Amino acid sequence: MNSAISIGEPWMWGAFIAFVLVMLALDLFVFGGSKAHKVSIKEAASWSLVWVSMALLFNAGLWWYLSGTVGQEIADRKALEFLTGYLIEKSLSVDNVFIFLLIFSSFHVPAEYQRRVLIYGVLGAIMLRAIMILAGAWLVREFSWVLYMFGAFLIVTGIRMLVMAEKTPDMEKNPVLKFARRHLRISDEHHGEKFTVLKNGVFYFTPLFLVLILIEVSDLVFALDSIPAIFAITTDPFIVFTSNIFAIMGLRALYFLLADVADRFHLLKYGLAMVLTFIGAKMLVAPWYHVPVAASLAIVAVLISASVVASLIATRKESL
Repeated sequence: MNSAISIGEPWMWGAFIAFVLVMLALDLFVFGGSKAHKVSIKEAASWSLVWVSMALLFNAGLWWYLSGTVGQEIADRKALEFLTGYLIEKSLSVDNVFIFLLIFSSFHVPAEYQRRVLIYGVLGAIMLRAIMILAGAWLVREFSWVLYMFGAFLIVTGIRMLVMAEKTPDMEKNPVLKFARRHLRISDEHHGEKFTVLKNGVFYFTPLFLVLILIEVSDLVFALDSIPAIFAITTDPFIVFTSNIFAIMGLRALYFLLADVADRFHLLKYGLAMVLTFIGAKMLVAPWYHVPVAASLAIVAVLISASVVASLIATRKESL
């Protein structure tokens, strides 16, 4: 549709991937990722601010570099595409938070053990997203009509999300969980942060391992929504990848920031459903009308902001 020019040079891909690996290593081995502890609101807010700031600094640096190499017009467009894509991915990742909360509460996972699960969950999500984004970029490049399939899929998903907004999934009926319990030897209780344990010479997986599986599967489901959504904004693989990964890297901090107040944002799902429906419609009408990226950014921002404000007003009235 738009943005056929890819600005991702090999060294840019290499530098960004190296940056992601370094940040993951720091998180795992330096900033307490290897120590079980309950993440405080202050810590979560600080890391959320760090990740958002890094994303904005990256975008500013990308704009500055492109301005001097390919010109102001392309630099402005790519920077706006990144910002819009990042906002969409960040907004949609909030839905992950609701599912993560449901999974952790279903398995009664103590707060101090949730951090390690999410670290590995983010690592798996990054590898999964990389594969899906590259595959999606290839499909779009070879078969441009795939974008219209993405659009129809997003509209169906958005409508389904509206219908199912008030329904809570039953974890016990999850087919992945049923398969794992049928084919794996699972211990009856948690063993700290361990995913496996040896009992009387017999190897067991812990319930925390089941939680990790469900976290990874849930991200796969969300990726099927979020990746087509960003292809509505840009088909540049580098912009799609970097905006997506920045949103995923900040997902864990966002979870701990919202974990205790998620119920106050129960109307946000309606806003996210409308975002998906709008983006799907945008893709389908593209042959006749191209919605500018700036307009898409404004509409997404309004939908998300309105649903957040409506949620806060509704919960405030209920508490009175």
